[in-house]
Order: sequence, then structure tokens, then C-alpha cells
Amino acid sequence: MKIRVVNSLILILCMVAGVAQAAMETPDAVVKQTADAVIERIKAQRSELDANPSKIYDVVNELVIPHYDFTSMSKWVLGKNWKSASETQRSDFIAQFQTLLVRTYARALLEYSGQEIKYFPVEMSAKSKLALVKTEMTSDGAQPFPVAYRMHQKDDAWKVVDVSVDGVSLVSTYRGSFSTQIKKHGFDSLINELTVKNERLASSLTK
Repeated sequence: MKIRVVNSLILILCMVAGVAQAAMETPDAVVKQTADAVIERIKAQRSELDANPSKIYDVVNELVIPHYDFTSMSKWVLGKNWKSASETQRSDFIAQFQTLLVRTYARALLEYSGQEIKYFPVEMSAKSKLALVKTEMTSDGAQPFPVAYRMHQKDDAWKVVDVSVDGVSLVSTYRGSFSTQIKKHGFDSLINELTVKNERLASSLTK
């Protein structure tokens, strides 16, 4: 189960990493091209990353951050709580939610060990700015498992807004736990909890 989670997190990062394009690529083309770019960077810097694991954040910040739509993800993951939050609370949440994903998935990238990715044709409507890209992660001695990326077109680029692993949506999963936290203790308690968790994740990577 641990291997499956690690592999899925690797895929989540790989598909949203970016390579500058002269023209906007199709969503499925972006997935393959950017996955290759991230994997090659990890391979090229393996010795450096082994010596100083915290440098993985540089890779993530350079290749990943610009290709997530964290504002849309935050709106969807918070649901009705987004509307009731103040501008400051929204801004603080986006920052901490982004940091949570980056620090969680950065650890998974360090464990990449040659897993292969199978790509399927993109699913989208000609009239829609939404797309679904389905993939499978395969590795020796393990059953392949599906990872699907929901993307939307924003500012002439395709950006990720949700990821599903074995049919389980990242946004839906966090929405439930975040909603419970807000209901019990308030919005600010959620932000504080995320801040503490992010500090713990950063500390554990440097040990």
C-alpha cells in the first residue's frame, strides 16, 4: 500500500511539472512531456538530492508550482466554507494548502526508482475547457494502478485541479477532513493545523 501511495504521488507531481511551449499543448501531450522532464531532472540530480534532500523543493518550485491552479483547487476543496471565509483567510489557506501538497509530494519524488507510466487518450468535449487524462503506473512485481488527472484551461494553459488515485479524488478526500475541522474548531484552526503540519514535514525532510 505504501508503494502505491508513493507511486501515485510521484505521478501527481510529474504530470503538472512544466516545460515552456511555443503553443499550448493538448492535455495528454502535456502529461507525457512534463513527466519525462521531471523524471530526467531527478535522475540527473540523484547524487545531489541524496546528499541534500531539501533541494527537492527547488525542483518542485521550478517545475511544478506554475502548473497547479491552487486557487481553483482551494475553492473546490473548501466548498461552501470558501464563501464564508475572509480574504485574509482565503489567502492564508491557499498558501498553506499549496505548501502541504508540495512538501508531501516532494518526499515521494525522492523515492522515484524507475516506475513506468502508461498514457491513455485524453477525454474532453470540444466545447469544454475541462479535460481528463488517465494514466497507469507500473513497476516490477506490482499490479498497475490508475491515476487520473482533471485539468482545466486557464490563461492559455492546461492546469491540474484534481487528481484521482484508484478512483479516490484528492479534492474530495481533503474536502471531508477540512470541513470537519472547520465545523468543530473554526477556519483559523484549520490554517493553524496546516501550518504546524507543514513545519513538521519540512523538518522531517532535513533529518
